[in-house]
Amino acid sequence: MLKVAVIGATGAVGQEFVIGLSKHPWFELVQIASSERSSGKKYVDALRDPATSLLKWHNKENIPENVREMVLSKVDEINPKKVDLIFTALESEDARIIEPKMAVHVPVISTAAAFRYEEDVPILIPGINDEHCEMLNTQKKNRNWNGFIAPLPNCTTTGMAITLKPLMEDIGLESVFMTSMQALSGAGRSPGVIALDIMDNVIPYIPKEEEKVQVETKKILGKFDGNSITNASIKVSCTCTRVPVMDGHTETVFAQLKKTALPDQVRESMLNFSKSVSIKDLPSAPADYIIVHDDPTRPQPRIDREINDGMTTVVGRLRKDTVFENGIKYVLLTHNEKMGSAKGAILLAELFRSKKII
Repeated sequence: MLKVAVIGATGAVGQEFVIGLSKHPWFELVQIASSERSSGKKYVDALRDPATSLLKWHNKENIPENVREMVLSKVDEINPKKVDLIFTALESEDARIIEPKMAVHVPVISTAAAFRYEEDVPILIPGINDEHCEMLNTQKKNRNWNGFIAPLPNCTTTGMAITLKPLMEDIGLESVFMTSMQALSGAGRSPGVIALDIMDNVIPYIPKEEEKVQVETKKILGKFDGNSITNASIKVSCTCTRVPVMDGHTETVFAQLKKTALPDQVRESMLNFSKSVSIKDLPSAPADYIIVHDDPTRPQPRIDREINDGMTTVVGRLRKDTVFENGIKYVLLTHNEKMGSAKGAILLAELFRSKKII
């Protein structure tokens, strides 16, 4: 068993880490840390605090027994030499300070954007760009670290990149237009979204989100030549909006392919990729990496976000587009706090272990 720590354990994403690591066959959660406000408290008591609230469990008895009585540490009380891996669920400003201090000694898997855009840092989605893992050796050498920082992408990027990968490989991809309808939980608790702003409303702007998706998609789908990542040559444009849904990001995708393909061919490409995906035998991998619905009313967040415990990307309304040459369009749904965040990070750690990176 590898010993792991979680920094930011009381937030919405941090709680998903705790759930995902409970009784994990490969990882033992040995230390949890949060803000100074919560440090010194038992985990169960910190979650009763109105500042954090009990978000992920209906009552305190459902909190995993091995975690309920654990005492939250301050971040600077985490000794990276005593664990094999650290997961972080931090705001980017905090991540930029804290994560390098840990990575000097031990691998760090991050949900923050702080290091995503640096040249020696890959943005990894297990099963999509596994070959980019080799970039971590370059990062360690460049920075003289024993560990590394491996960030996940923005949760809005995740589902789109997953669905575009098979199209790029099998048919070829020229450009993508996407509009997101993003869940409230994606904004976190701080700053979060004010109830009176979102009720009976759609917020048509999420700061920095569109830029993140456009840059990250090209990097994730790019080629690693053994030294560096060359971004994919596709054009990506998007509009990101916030809608009154608790969990699950819905996205409408319009893709211009390099050659003509019927919707059935695109469907087959996605499903074949799902069946043979590289990470299918890992503990947190879903039974279906991608599901494609024929029902035109799917996917829907309330119905589909928890499929395979939130680890499946669900596609529907797959059809020809009449504007773009060789155009195809579809709707996708991904769980922003599971595959798009904490559980996706645990799956990435499993990939690292299977490759003997950790």
